[in-house]
Amino acid sequence: MSLIQEYRQTETAIGELKQRLEQLGTDERLQKELDFEKQLRALLGEHNKSLRDVIAILDTDAGTTNSVGRKSKSTLAAKQRRFRQLKRYKHPETGEVIETKGGNHKILKAWKAKHGADAVEGWLQSK
Repeated sequence: MSLIQEYRQTETAIGELKQRLEQLGTDERLQKELDFEKQLRALLGEHNKSLRDVIAILDTDAGTTNSVGRKSKSTLAAKQRRFRQLKRYKHPETGEVIETKGGNHKILKAWKAKHGADAVEGWLQSK
């Protein structure tokens, strides 16, 4: 694209944005929202409160965040995964042993593909 074309496209875009800005400037809904924001900020200043304080009062989940806005350790602990048990599989023919906490083990997947998932689950050893 040439520089002249880019210039003309930019001029057109600016013109369209100016029209949109004028439309918004006369919109009653925008005026109401601007008035609300102005009154809300004045009220917050009057009571020495911030938007974060208001959110903490109104939002029931906000009480689980600390002053920096991060989840507290107790909240994080509640959302952690449960502990996975270590499983031991022993191949009956080769005697090879695999220890895994999940089913995403390369050799375990190969065994399941070759011998079937039910057969491999039968190789699970109890501790």
